[in-house]
Amino acid sequence: MEIGRRDVLLGSAALLLAPGGSACAATDRPLGYAIVGLGYYGLNVIIPQFVNCTHSRLAAVVSGDRAKAQRVAREHGLSDKAIYSYADFDTIRDNPDVDIVYVCLPNGMHAEYTIRAARAGKHVLCEKPMAISVAECEAMIAACRKADRKLMIGYRCHFEAHNLEAMRLARSGAAGKIRYVRSEHGFVQRDPTKWRLKRALSGGGSLMDMGIYSLQAARYMTGEEPVAVTARESTDRRDPRFTEVEDMIDWTLEFPSGAMAGCLSMYSANQNRILLMGDTGRIELEPATRYDGNEMWTGKDGRERKIVPPPGPAKTQFAGQLDHMAQSVRRGQEPIVSGDEGLRDMRIVEAIYRSAREGRTIRL
Repeated sequence: MEIGRRDVLLGSAALLLAPGGSACAATDRPLGYAIVGLGYYGLNVIIPQFVNCTHSRLAAVVSGDRAKAQRVAREHGLSDKAIYSYADFDTIRDNPDVDIVYVCLPNGMHAEYTIRAARAGKHVLCEKPMAISVAECEAMIAACRKADRKLMIGYRCHFEAHNLEAMRLARSGAAGKIRYVRSEHGFVQRDPTKWRLKRALSGGGSLMDMGIYSLQAARYMTGEEPVAVTARESTDRRDPRFTEVEDMIDWTLEFPSGAMAGCLSMYSANQNRILLMGDTGRIELEPATRYDGNEMWTGKDGRERKIVPPPGPAKTQFAGQLDHMAQSVRRGQEPIVSGDEGLRDMRIVEAIYRSAREGRTIRL
């Protein structure tokens, strides 16, 4: 994505989320979300965020566990009519309270439920990675376009204050001409039974999870699209966690300006860092992309100045994401992180895997 377009997108995000930025009357109801999947993220991260939203509210839940769904519905004042199973999900088309479906399922289920939601006449916010293949991403985009529904991908860092300020500093020339970005994301995945370690559900290992943060950071910090990738993998296949998916992948991206990015994802060590180096300085975030507690510095030789970003346009990055989608629907505008953005990432992800497998540089 070129810097000029990134500027427009960031400006649009601020406008859409700013108090008074809505073109709708204050009496217009917040748009209703159906949360599909009551695992940890949907239940413990996303649903609690509706209290921080201005333009969004919880309207329905979708789960394979009826008892859990009933408990969640009661806790949030929803009736039994707002509870759906995966089997009867398509009947959500008859619920006018649901405007947007948020797919919080394992990666391998994203395409199916995005397409079903679009066919049911609902707009879709889908968690990242968008899907497990380029073909699935293209099918999701096609289904939403055919149904004239919006599709947004859950790239929450585009609504996080530190990352937004880092993007602003990078494009303002605070570090000079950008020469190199280093982005490393990983944690210790300990339980071999987790769905993220099962290829059918995850589509891959650390690259399909933490690697998305590394890849996104390289793109939004440089403001460019890569033209080539060179990757290598390191996985101990004797480890019961990694019989189906990879542990660590390291890759280098080349950009049209001559800048380069070194990226890493891993499931066997903890790291959460973004470093941008320019010809006159540096911008560093560590931790960079956590749910909270991120920190940022600028400097020439080290961490010389701690940056406290201005308050974002929303109370939290999650509320910003939810409300941005709602406002995009209201205004008939494309979300700043649309399905096309998810497709771009997946094309690069497939090239990373191919490069690691074939041991050569892949031109993009």
